[in-house]
Amino acid sequence: MLDIAPDNALTDEEREHGWMLLFNGVETDVWRAYLGDSFPDNWTVENGAIKCLGGDVDLIFYPVEFAEFELAFTWKIQEGGNSGLLYHVVEREDLPATYYTGPEYQVVDQLGFKTELDPLQSVAADYGMYAPTLKEVVKKSGEWNESRIIYKNTKVSYWLNGEKTVEFTPNSQDWLERREGGKWKDFPEYAKMKKGYIGLQAHGDTVWYKNIKIRML
Repeated sequence: MLDIAPDNALTDEEREHGWMLLFNGVETDVWRAYLGDSFPDNWTVENGAIKCLGGDVDLIFYPVEFAEFELAFTWKIQEGGNSGLLYHVVEREDLPATYYTGPEYQVVDQLGFKTELDPLQSVAADYGMYAPTLKEVVKKSGEWNESRIIYKNTKVSYWLNGEKTVEFTPNSQDWLERREGGKWKDFPEYAKMKKGYIGLQAHGDTVWYKNIKIRML
């Protein structure tokens, strides 16, 4: 019999392997605004999910910073919506948003976005760095997706609904050329740190996140 946990809970096997929940479906005291001291007004909890109501104030999980990790989360998004989950976020007053430092797993309505998406902006991309291989795993807006990030200093992979979408080696020559010559060339602190906060991006659209769990590697 499969050991399946309800939403926002861990199985016995996950506990044995060191997984921890970042959200229990109700409480938000472990989340706060980036560069803030409380849970912001543009986020709420709805039916066991953290819901962004719009606006531009990002969330960070602030009790713990993570270096090498495996992270899983479930999400859905409004029609035409855009968001993202970021990691290795560094919080400083001279860095106005989470994306100044944190790599982003792109969360977007791939099928209903109002303009054609550049491959580097597509769902489950390493935003601005590596385009995804999507196969047949993309769902319509309003449907729940399961995503995963496995980050090791020697290899990183992103997953969407059970399929690997991206794989790359951080700090490789290819990675450095992409960082210095593309989207992030004018962001000198982007992805420089190998430890930081987990963040959820507010991009003006409605998006829901639940089952956010992580284990250190």
